[in-house]
Amino acid sequence: MTVHNIIHILVAPPETIETSIVKEAAGILQKDPYETRLLLSGAIPKLFGHYQSTQEAESTAARLKALGLTVVVINDTELRQSPSGRFTARALKWGDKEVTFQDKTGRVLKMETADVFLILKGKFILYSDKEVTTTTMKFSLSGTIMTGGFPVWRKVKEKTKDTSTEVGYFARLYDRISIEPRVEIIENNFDFSSLGTNITLSSFTNFNAIVTQIKNKFPAALYDDRLIQPAGTSSFNRADETELDCKLIYLSLRAAGNPGAPK
Repeated sequence: MTVHNIIHILVAPPETIETSIVKEAAGILQKDPYETRLLLSGAIPKLFGHYQSTQEAESTAARLKALGLTVVVINDTELRQSPSGRFTARALKWGDKEVTFQDKTGRVLKMETADVFLILKGKFILYSDKEVTTTTMKFSLSGTIMTGGFPVWRKVKEKTKDTSTEVGYFARLYDRISIEPRVEIIENNFDFSSLGTNITLSSFTNFNAIVTQIKNKFPAALYDDRLIQPAGTSSFNRADETELDCKLIYLSLRAAGNPGAPK
């Protein structure tokens, strides 16, 4: 099975996990009931099955939907596609019925009230490894013997890896069409001057204030902040895992028939 041919089935975690549903879903997916229960639990939607054909995936998805589960069929190519040309806002201006975002190059993007389907707030951690060379002095027994007992020390260079982490918070605004966000705001790369006299010395506090104002500006949009908590695919999500989780959350909310979601 080549990667580009894989069709995934995404299932959103239900509000309550009933034993009967777990048993039936396990039979459909040909999985152990315990494994199926684990897949249905947690805050983040998960990929349940991987198929070679859309027809096979759609057939399985239809049986799962009959159990009352929210199910999405998605191609791996679309799910794994790297973001290109994403609009990362550096500043914003408030209008009467819209918000105008501006990126670092001066480009602007205007979003009106009806444009925003989902406001997704989350947290990610960037890990970076750097090779560090340190020089230490070590006692040389052979050198000491050769000098007749006079202590000899030699320089030894050792290479180690130093891992650093950077915590980041983001907010993404999605429309009703694309799996990719229309706008992204990153807490440590944003100009909060639009807060005026309410601006503080804390970028995180300012970030939360901006997100609250955006929520108030788009009251019909869904708001989801489950990615603030480390409840994703790992205890602390890497950036690539966060990208996947954002897509899974968006797809599940869009498929759930929430107000404004496409059918």
